[in-house]
Amino acid sequence: METNLVICGSGGQGVLLSGTVLCHAGLKEGKNVTWLPSYGAEKRGGLSYCCVVLSDKNIASPVIGKAEVIIALDNVGFDNYENSLSENGLLILNSSLIKRETKRKDAKVCKFPITELAKELGNIRIANMLALGIYVGKTKAVKLRSIIAALDNVASEKYKELVAINKKAMEKGFQLGNSR
Repeated sequence: METNLVICGSGGQGVLLSGTVLCHAGLKEGKNVTWLPSYGAEKRGGLSYCCVVLSDKNIASPVIGKAEVIIALDNVGFDNYENSLSENGLLILNSSLIKRETKRKDAKVCKFPITELAKELGNIRIANMLALGIYVGKTKAVKLRSIIAALDNVASEKYKELVAINKKAMEKGFQLGNSR
């Protein structure tokens, strides 16, 4: 089985970190993975995205023509990647920041107020891990315990104090994604 997705938003939202954690989780489960990041020259606020492929077989290319899933954390990412979704693909949208409706009539759309939920959990900076938890709860592409364990491997010393709250965000996201 192979699955692919694009995680997109603006620089500073942790888009690339989410993709990295997902790839490490896939590796923990013995999957083949690719991660293709891209970000603008700006430090914060410019378009940032990554393409992730998880597969039980060899992966020919990290480039995704049409994504099965798009996780859009803000309008910048959504505006740029909405049309990159495959037919009947899944859109996971941060309704705290994305107010417009999708133009896609064939998409399965899941809206969550991700930024607001992150604030309620105690830190707006965990929105990316909340979104990742939603994705895993919705798709079961990897196990929840795998993304939680992967975070320990990926978190730098500078951000170790945020690991516990990020795990809490992943668990909350998983519950939300699993419930819809």
